[in-house]
Amino acid sequence: MVLTLSRGHYCPKEHQQHLELAAFYPKVAVAYTQMATIATDDHHVLQEFRASVGAQWPFLSDPGRIVQKDLDIQEYTDPDHDPMIPHTLVLKPGLVIHSIYNGYWFWGRPSVEELRRDLRAVTSEIRPDWDLSTPGLRDAWNAGNWAPFHGWNKKSAGA
Repeated sequence: MVLTLSRGHYCPKEHQQHLELAAFYPKVAVAYTQMATIATDDHHVLQEFRASVGAQWPFLSDPGRIVQKDLDIQEYTDPDHDPMIPHTLVLKPGLVIHSIYNGYWFWGRPSVEELRRDLRAVTSEIRPDWDLSTPGLRDAWNAGNWAPFHGWNKKSAGA
């Protein structure tokens, strides 16, 4: 999962990052990966931001700044908007952190290529069928043991 903790709609850096993520999203979707954005904007403003960048993933509104407070990431240099310090996280299943990018400055945010590398590393770690030449996988398949094979692991041997 890619999770962005966003300043909100008013920030041109957020707009640029989310445009890039929206262009990347079709690849994320076909790779069975999720994305989400959390910002302190109210619901309607945040949905307008989502639409303006063409995002197809959930944008979650946190006007009470629960995430900001729980993670102690208040951007104290912007008292007018009181946003979170922007972060992008790549998470493994169970919301285990694989990598964190601090986006206070734009160049601290991950490029699409950096996200691709992170997601490749996570996927290769969590998918037993990442490399079909792994010893034992062909034998498992031929024996009808589809448990190691993503997408096939829910199919019964008798079907």
